[in-house]
Amino acid sequence: MRRIAPARLVLVALALAGLLGLAAGPTSATNPPTVPGARGCPVFPATNVWNREITTLPVRWNSSTLIRSIGLEAGLHADFGSYLGYGIPYNVVGSATPKVRVGFWWPDESDAGPYPIPSNPKIEGGNDRHLLVVDRDACRLYELYHAVKETGGWTAGSGAIWNLGSNALRPNGWTSADAAGLPILPGLVRYDEVAAGRIAHALRFTAPRTRDRHVYPARHHAGEGDDPALPPMGVRVRLKASFSLSGFSPQARVILVALKRYGMLLADNGSPWYVTGVSDARWNDDVLHQLSRVTGRDLEVVDTTGFVNGS
Repeated sequence: MRRIAPARLVLVALALAGLLGLAAGPTSATNPPTVPGARGCPVFPATNVWNREITTLPVRWNSSTLIRSIGLEAGLHADFGSYLGYGIPYNVVGSATPKVRVGFWWPDESDAGPYPIPSNPKIEGGNDRHLLVVDRDACRLYELYHAVKETGGWTAGSGAIWNLGSNALRPNGWTSADAAGLPILPGLVRYDEVAAGRIAHALRFTAPRTRDRHVYPARHHAGEGDDPALPPMGVRVRLKASFSLSGFSPQARVILVALKRYGMLLADNGSPWYVTGVSDARWNDDVLHQLSRVTGRDLEVVDTTGFVNGS
């Protein structure tokens, strides 16, 4: 019989407690999500659509069509894991971190900054090279797409600065560090949340083909035509309430419960049903692979008409 480490036993107990309703109650206006290292800063108010449950929202009229276009048989994929070169990391800094100017490919839709970039920042691997920074003193979120440090300084494709205590959106039509013009940080799956037994926000996912339209809270799109069968950026998908969690590990169940309660927002073009998270050496990749048992058939698009920040 395989011996379970004490730390693993604690994780399992915490996760089960969250599933049984023994963890902290539903997110309230005084208890929005936070991140380690910046517990004094909310990851947007509890009234932000990222942080609100969608269990009672109706199914969108063309849900079946949109699900089919993303991938009816494709399974969920955890786009993060134990390998630290995978997933999207984030940095936490204080007011002492020097701020630098960044040269942008698309300055007209980028916040000029300057940006507080640590001397050796964590940056996403691959082509997107997202660089996320939380200033714990100012409660500001800084996000860059394709961040590169060159001889003359930092450059990036685009950049956005967010007030973590505000529900304000980007100007309509503006991108961010993400194709949908949304912040990236609030949609990431983090190990600390799963270990605590509850994820109290929506997740971020990608789809291979999107429409040249966006729906609230997205502000931008990067699609390939106006085919109504394709999903617009910002569309929200949830795991069907009837889907059984039997046979899933406690860690996987925490993620799946979040997908039932909060769902996930389409934020970028990419592989079907890729759910974004922060890589951590403590993740069990075999457990995360269990998510692939969930396919497009188990998901539904919800109607978010009138579902806006602060309402």
